[in-house]
Amino acid sequence: MNIITHQAINPELCGTALDVGKNTSRVELRTSQNMSVDDSGLVHGGFIFGLADYAAMIAVNHPHVVLGGANVKFIKPVVAGELVTAEAEVIQSEGKKQMVQVSVNRKDDVVFKGEFTCFVLDKHVLA
Repeated sequence: MNIITHQAINPELCGTALDVGKNTSRVELRTSQNMSVDDSGLVHGGFIFGLADYAAMIAVNHPHVVLGGANVKFIKPVVAGELVTAEAEVIQSEGKKQMVQVSVNRKDDVVFKGEFTCFVLDKHVLA
């Protein structure tokens, strides 16, 4: 597994890569109480989005990949302490534009789905 993008990402916040292949990835995140928004342990959707975004970035796996947009749907809530896994696949590639489909699951339950529009730039976005 050779990840060449987002190498400084915090796995406690965005997940740990389990598998990276050609145009695919699988990333898991153990949610924590620090991610919850209330006493019931409801995990803030931003953490689930971050997991999905990271999976999309490493499915493209280019040093200068950036997110341009996303169309997402939160399907089921996630509770602190649960393990969720994102699976991503590049479904379309047109020049610098890469469309990536991502699904986040808790065991057999789909909790999130999204399509991410990624762009591969010639140089780092901040360069």
